[in-house]
Amino acid sequence: MERKIEEFKRLLDIMDELREKCPWDKKQTLESLRKLTIEETYELGDAILKNDLQEIKKELGDILLHIVFYAKIGDEKGAFDIGDVLEGINEKLIYRHPHIFGDVDVDGSADKVAENWEALKLKEKGGNKRVLEGVPAAMPALVKANRIQEKVRGVGFDWEYKEQVWDKVKEEVDELSVEINKADHDKMEAEFGDLLFAVVNAARLYDIDPEAALERTNIKFMKRFNYLESKTLMQGKSLHDMSLAEMDEIWEEAKKQE
Repeated sequence: MERKIEEFKRLLDIMDELREKCPWDKKQTLESLRKLTIEETYELGDAILKNDLQEIKKELGDILLHIVFYAKIGDEKGAFDIGDVLEGINEKLIYRHPHIFGDVDVDGSADKVAENWEALKLKEKGGNKRVLEGVPAAMPALVKANRIQEKVRGVGFDWEYKEQVWDKVKEEVDELSVEINKADHDKMEAEFGDLLFAVVNAARLYDIDPEAALERTNIKFMKRFNYLESKTLMQGKSLHDMSLAEMDEIWEEAKKQE
């Protein structure tokens, strides 16, 4: 524990010195750091998907630097410092885990913990906070859809049985088909959105992270396509000159390599 505290203190000291002496660090603002923080978060996500523990360690360090940087700027503005940040999260964790730090019984259920968490969040602003108020507007749509559904589930707005969601998915497919036949692009887009929302809901109900599931497919497709492209170049050919049947043959080879 002593080493952990000492290294964190060292990071704070380094941040103080960089902010005072480094031209680049001196000019940064909360706004200028925002896009860099988003980039670092995506890099951490990539490392997690690859299960690269050393890369995860590195990216966590980068994100921790950003947290310290934001806190330093907050301190300069007289708004908050890193101590306030740490105190805030500590108090929040204690308050939102009454089954650990209080006398609430959740019967060992992770679902009950999640429901209690959302209920406590609503109470934090005198009960006036809306259920979906905390969903960031800038969150990517797929992740946002999943988070919306998790939040409303926390107040009991959910299917009674998870199997019921498939009727909703089929209903949305049928409604999309109707609009496709009408060739109304705006309504097609709206119904496509409804279908995607329903599929994300199904993923949640079956404890599947839709973002991770889609990214797995992205990676799989890219790997197979890269194999197809490499094999084609090795044969002295161009993809533009190949028939779909020829490409499908190599695509099947790629699938067998997995």
